Amino acid sequence: MHPLLTWIEAGKEQSARWRSESGAPPPKRVVIADDTMTADAAYRLACEGTALLWRGDYQNARQLLQAMARRTQPRKKKSPPATSTEAFNLHRQAQSQRSRTLNMLLLPFNADHTIPLRRAPDVIDACREAYGDGTEAYVLSLRGLLGVIGAHEWRKNGVQIPALQARIHPHYGVFSPVRGEYVELVANTPLPDLTKTQSVAFDIGTGTGVLAAVLAKRGIRHITATDQDERALACARDNLTRLKCTIDVVQADLFPEGRAALIVCNPPWLPARPSSPLEYAVYDPESRMLKGFLGGLAAHLEDEGEGWLILSDLAEHLGLRTRDELLALIDASGLQVLGKIDVKPHHPKAADDNDPLHAARAAELTSLWRLAAKTS
Repeated sequence: MHPLLTWIEAGKEQSARWRSESGAPPPKRVVIADDTMTADAAYRLACEGTALLWRGDYQNARQLLQAMARRTQPRKKKSPPATSTEAFNLHRQAQSQRSRTLNMLLLPFNADHTIPLRRAPDVIDACREAYGDGTEAYVLSLRGLLGVIGAHEWRKNGVQIPALQARIHPHYGVFSPVRGEYVELVANTPLPDLTKTQSVAFDIGTGTGVLAAVLAKRGIRHITATDQDERALACARDNLTRLKCTIDVVQADLFPEGRAALIVCNPPWLPARPSSPLEYAVYDPESRMLKGFLGGLAAHLEDEGEGWLILSDLAEHLGLRTRDELLALIDASGLQVLGKIDVKPHHPKAADDNDPLHAARAAELTSLWRLAAKTS
């Protein structure tokens, strides 16, 4: 059950359910805002922790949010951080503060996901995809709604995956496979010889199901895809059905039962704490998933089978994990490295020298580590 947000309006206490994808608690202070509020006043209140429940024109609320966002940009260039780790920590702090401030502009929703504001768009389908059928009136940040609308467009249009010659359609809350280099690694790395006689593979942490679909296209006959998240499981099943792939999609913490000739895992790449459920695709607190995959891999591999770990070295360039620490984890898990295939990412931030993490991103490589159980 979502918590209640309460506020005073027209001299009376009002309330509605509070929705926050990040799990943030309802704001304690709420004021009514409309088209008469200036961007400076809105920004000042938001910085102080006061939420603004919008009662004016919807399109004006969007313009106000853009004006507030401009005020979050640093006005003076500071001296660069001494280390990449410091740059990363400062970047995350700035992201968090910006998110808290901009999420203070709130919108009311009726129980059927309609917005009772002038010039409000029809967001019923987008909200139903994200939240299911509505039962009670609720309040959501405008920024949160824009995320819901964006996810709806991603789901409707899909992401073209060259290796599949088809589109993958990410659901709300499931990370989109826009970083295509890791998909190409799985599509092009030679399959283990064992898959010719034992055509069984596991895809651990399947997300949208994209890697499981690539393995199916490469001829693996028996594939099990796992994930813990209900949204990811529904998303994977939807995509794999759309692609006519016969794949078992099961809810599991990492491994399903049994053994496989090939086990693939693309864990979150950065050992840091996520600030929202979607960020669990990027941030892996204390490397939990990485350690879990490596620690359980040998026990789930068939003899002469391979585990493919797809991992960026961005954490190394940010000083969050060293290569020696990764190799020590592999060794302590009873595994050996058979080989490693690298690819240079082509995402826009790698070439953006205004990005605070540009130095690390410019040096980043994404790798497919071929692992096997140690032989005695």
